[in-house]
Amino acid sequence: MSWNKITGNKGEELAVNYLLQHGFIIVERNWRFRYAEVDIIAAKENRLRFFEIKTRTSDKYGKPEESMSHKKMSMLKTAAEEYQYKNPQWKYVQFDVLAITIINDEPVEYFLIEDVYF
Repeated sequence: MSWNKITGNKGEELAVNYLLQHGFIIVERNWRFRYAEVDIIAAKENRLRFFEIKTRTSDKYGKPEESMSHKKMSMLKTAAEEYQYKNPQWKYVQFDVLAITIINDEPVEYFLIEDVYF
């Protein structure tokens, strides 16, 4: 398994724990539609939230949230539209980015960007 995949998996596990601690209900993980994937779909306060999780183990190439591209956001939106089509009970949705930085012995850093528009 590649280092990036290991880091991504660890980040997603940390993200799930973070979201649960902050009152979210995890609805889906790694939900796929064609070529697009949503890392985590969670609910809170009658709103469905589509999370992209970005994890880095150093700041050599910048902060994790800086790696969010327009292409990735477009794929996230496509997958979310399909999910909402298949689950029409969800009237309110939003897109969020959870950036996680894991650097050696330092505390894990979380940065939640809510209600991202693209």
